[in-house]
Amino acid sequence: MSEEKLYAVKNDEGEWLNQYCFWGTETWATSDKDDREKVAKRYGGHVVAFVEEPEKVVVSPEEAKLVKNCLWTNLQDAFLNNINLLFRGRRPEDVTRLKSALTNGYTVAKDKRYLVGLDGLVTTDGAKQYLTKKDGKWFACRRMPGMHQDFTDDELKTAPKWAQQLDREEVTDDDD
Repeated sequence: MSEEKLYAVKNDEGEWLNQYCFWGTETWATSDKDDREKVAKRYGGHVVAFVEEPEKVVVSPEEAKLVKNCLWTNLQDAFLNNINLLFRGRRPEDVTRLKSALTNGYTVAKDKRYLVGLDGLVTTDGAKQYLTKKDGKWFACRRMPGMHQDFTDDELKTAPKWAQQLDREEVTDDDD
């Protein structure tokens, strides 16, 4: 996150001054606050500082529950003042991260998902087959949208023993 701020000129009607000195919806922002103040004085507006929104912290589902509970029960002040008590036994860097999650917002990390290719198994038209589950049954199927073929570690622990021994490939959101 950059420490440098940007400044723009806005009037009382909520319009921005653009680079051609016309009021409208587009703005011209620079890091030179003095210049923006001169322009605001000349064209009758005021200087507005743009502040970057801090990045949200990625937390585990368990950590999200802790932070959410603090917010729901309006314990934000207690959380900030007594964070070491609330998160007893956690590493200092985790405590710092959770404090940042409370103040800057957070997103919950998704469980890793895996695709299990079945080497040597192909359909009659040559398409590779993958471990698939439907209605509690495990089987082989080509990659198909709508089929349950991306599995978490916990799901794969319930797969047949032979399937648990197979190589797995992590699925990213780009693969969806």
